[in-house]
Amino acid sequence: MTTIDATSEVFMTAFRALPKKAREAVVDKMLSDKEFREDLMDAAIIEQRRREPARPLEDYLSDRGKKG
Repeated sequence: MTTIDATSEVFMTAFRALPKKAREAVVDKMLSDKEFREDLMDAAIIEQRRREPARPLEDYLSDRGKKG
């Protein structure tokens, strides 16, 4: 386990140990940070689309050009 993995595990363990109201306050505080919120949304989209087939960038750009 890397140092980063260990650190994240400690933080998650502490977070899970908090009462529900405190967990909600932490999440609200995190989501109030615009940059963090955008990163979280990006991560969620990546996870949702992880199993989609890849396609060449050129194909994407070509399709994008046809729409605009």
